[in-house]
Parts: sequence; structure tokens; C-alpha cells
Amino acid sequence: MAKQVALSELQLDVLRILWERGECSTLDVVEGLRKDRGLAHTTVSTLLTRLEKRGVVTSIRDGRQLLYKARVTESKVRSSMVTGLIYTLFKGDAKALLAHLVDEDEIDAADLERVRKLLKKEPNQ
Repeated sequence: MAKQVALSELQLDVLRILWERGECSTLDVVEGLRKDRGLAHTTVSTLLTRLEKRGVVTSIRDGRQLLYKARVTESKVRSSMVTGLIYTLFKGDAKALLAHLVDEDEIDAADLERVRKLLKKEPNQ
């Protein structure tokens, strides 16, 4: 799997189902997406195949069906996508992203206090 993992909103929805449920058949994923997306079985199958080719998921055969499992953690994807955002929109300056969020009132007072506490923590705690 490549170091940088950038996923679409739909791909993230598929992975969220795999993260939550563990191993899933294509039908399991279709059912998990049904409420919000209502995608055809073939569409979900194509998504899973493409994610497997990218090394994001893996599959094993169980009788006549394939079971899929995420090869990346949610934390790894989040970190990778935030890093990509920082480099794409803020030229690699993480402080600029934080400043933007604070300046644009994207962070409320309680969240800002949580960030302050995180900044005061010792590394690896």
C-alpha cells in the first residue's frame, strides 16, 4: 500500500463499514450503505475491487464469496488525508491550517480548550 492514502467520500463510507464490522462480503457492504447511498451490488463490488488493487483492502475467498477487510486503520487514513490537505492547501504549513480554523471560527471555545490541553501533554502519553 502506498504511504499516501487519499479516498473519496464514498470510499471512506465503504471503509467505515469494514472498520466497524471487520470482514464483510460485498452484500454486507451494500446493506451497510443502503440507508444513505442505495448503491447496486455491482457498484460496490467495483469499489471494493479498486480499493483492493490500491492495497487499501484485502480479500479472502469463503466458499463462493469474497470477504473484504481493511488493510489500513482509520487513524492512518485520517493522518494521511490531513497531511495531503496541509500540503495541497497550505503549502505544508500545519500552523496555517490551525490558524485558518481558529480565524474562521471553525473551532468553538470548548474544542479550543481541548487543543490547548493536548498541546500541554507530554509526547507519548
